Amino acid sequence: MFARLPPKASRSIAFLGIACCALAATLPAAQAQDSLAATRKQFMDAYAAIQPGPQARVQPGDEVLRTYPLYPYLQSARMQKALAATITGDNPADPEVREFLAEHAGEPVASPLRRDWLASLGRRELWTAYLAAAPEPLADPALNCLGLTARIETGKTTGLAPLVIKQWLSADQLPGECERPFTWLRAAGALTEELVEQRVRMSLAKGNVRFARMIVGDLPAQKAAPLQQWAALLEQPHREIDALVASPGTKVEPAALLAGWTRLVTVDFDYARTRFAAFTRARGLDRDAASPYALALALRLSWNRHPDAVSYFARVRDADFDDAGREWRARAALWARDWHEVAAAVTAMPQALGQTPRWKYWAARAAAATGDPDAAHRLYVSILSADNYYSAMAAAHLQQAFTPNPAPLAADEMELARIAALPGFVRARELLLAGMRTEALAEWQHGVRNLPAASQPQVVHLGMRWRWYDVSIATATQQRIFDDYSLLYPRPYDADVKTAVASSGLPTELVYGVLRQESLYRPDAISSAGAVGLLQMLPETARRTARRAQHPVPRPADLLNPAINVRLGAAHLKELIDQFGGQVPLALAGYNAGPGAALRWLPEQPIDTDVWIENIPFNETRNYVQRILWHTVVFSWLGSGQPQVTQAWLTEVSRSSWAGRATAGDQQRLGVTSPGLAASTANPQ
Repeated sequence: MFARLPPKASRSIAFLGIACCALAATLPAAQAQDSLAATRKQFMDAYAAIQPGPQARVQPGDEVLRTYPLYPYLQSARMQKALAATITGDNPADPEVREFLAEHAGEPVASPLRRDWLASLGRRELWTAYLAAAPEPLADPALNCLGLTARIETGKTTGLAPLVIKQWLSADQLPGECERPFTWLRAAGALTEELVEQRVRMSLAKGNVRFARMIVGDLPAQKAAPLQQWAALLEQPHREIDALVASPGTKVEPAALLAGWTRLVTVDFDYARTRFAAFTRARGLDRDAASPYALALALRLSWNRHPDAVSYFARVRDADFDDAGREWRARAALWARDWHEVAAAVTAMPQALGQTPRWKYWAARAAAATGDPDAAHRLYVSILSADNYYSAMAAAHLQQAFTPNPAPLAADEMELARIAALPGFVRARELLLAGMRTEALAEWQHGVRNLPAASQPQVVHLGMRWRWYDVSIATATQQRIFDDYSLLYPRPYDADVKTAVASSGLPTELVYGVLRQESLYRPDAISSAGAVGLLQMLPETARRTARRAQHPVPRPADLLNPAINVRLGAAHLKELIDQFGGQVPLALAGYNAGPGAALRWLPEQPIDTDVWIENIPFNETRNYVQRILWHTVVFSWLGSGQPQVTQAWLTEVSRSSWAGRATAGDQQRLGVTSPGLAASTANPQ
């Protein structure tokens, strides 16, 4: 296995093996024939033809569709359009909606129509009808407030105040539909100063300062003052903390003081470090009282790999640690190469945390580093069966090849046929084929929930046979099915991956590992950041990569094409590997978080690669790197059938070693302007 690839060559990666596992199962013959294709096309045409305005529930041409599994979705969509056309008064669709919701109660198809109908009834102020349709409180704040309004407008106010108060007590600004119930509560004398103060405190505790400022004015000055001080500490932490240091007699609520200090640590941890002693002394905080403040600073220092992190963790009482704090105490000790402190940090963890493969691995590393090779050996051996990144790392330290431990999920063909014929799963598949993924997923999840527990794992096979890889793997995770590698590690884009491998020189298993982690095989995946397709390429990154690789420059829509996406994604990853001197973990971190971030996380002096990975400050990126390395082991093992050698993972990384290889063009592409970037603040996720 690899941890470093040569910058400008591919010949030395031939030993990696080529994974060649095929799709775990094929479509059943009845599905392959797709007897519903013609009717599905008619449904999709009718669905696309829906226009705003009143429409009959049954229209000409529906005769064939009325027996089609998705006909209720066509009916629902027509009624939703009809409801949108009416602003006041009755709507001709109301009786049809009422009948439809009764007929399909509890089914996924009814949920969006019910939501739209309730919103329409509220907009039209048909309060009696609203209460008949939604007699119980709802989770959606806007709809729930409409229900509260309906009770007010129809005079059904007995026992209403506690329900309005429950809605009032939110840390966030609520939708405009809630104003009427709150006005009623205020007029009834039940919206007390205590309730206003409680909501302001909730908002401040969540950091929602703007909204807290909006409502704190409803309080008298005496009650508002400490809350205004709290808000100021969050808005101007440098100024306010310095003022409290300069004026030790100024009173401040403990929660506000800790919130302000935590905010200062977040925006300027180095300044907070220089003020810690003066701050705790001025506020009269003894060692125990100062512990939460030390923890806030220690966490931020450790996320930025600051050498003082260990000393500040030492000031924290055990009672103030949560699991995340305990883990970062150990990571800070790893970065400091303080193996005795690593051992102490792991020993102090609760058993459920300390006995995970992650921390047993680091306990083994600490034992080896502090002169107890027998304990290290026992700990390494104990995690070999865990089947994850740490297992493969343990094998590397034991200097032995690693073989995954598969646990196949046997397919029960009779049960699969029964599940596939259930109406909910028939609808899920038809919705998927019709391009209605959101609705398909709702039907799938509803169907899984309603299966007996013993049958639920079988749906993983069903989804894979539908080539619905992302949902199948997510369902397997929910079912705690991780180790059927032949099932969960398909290779559906082999032709595209082979082309990308040929042009980039990357190992096949590395490309598939990134593809699986980035999109779970979904070619139309689009992230919240705008990354597109199988390898989640940002359009601008794709364009730059294409120009440098002398490929056609893609339009954003082109990135939905697997052939284009995989080729450009592999080219981009190869560029990062080259720019990082062949260090694959660094390149993977750069692929996920941005190459500039990966560079900022590098130390000036060499450090073990596993220690560097463990100290990646973004949880997402750390897990991303580790999982892809694990995926490469599985894909390579599936392809070769041979135990995998991972000793190549035992390397070192450093900023200086990268700088010696990076060209000026590399530095420009990575956004490097000065060494000082290495100390910039990280914001862990």
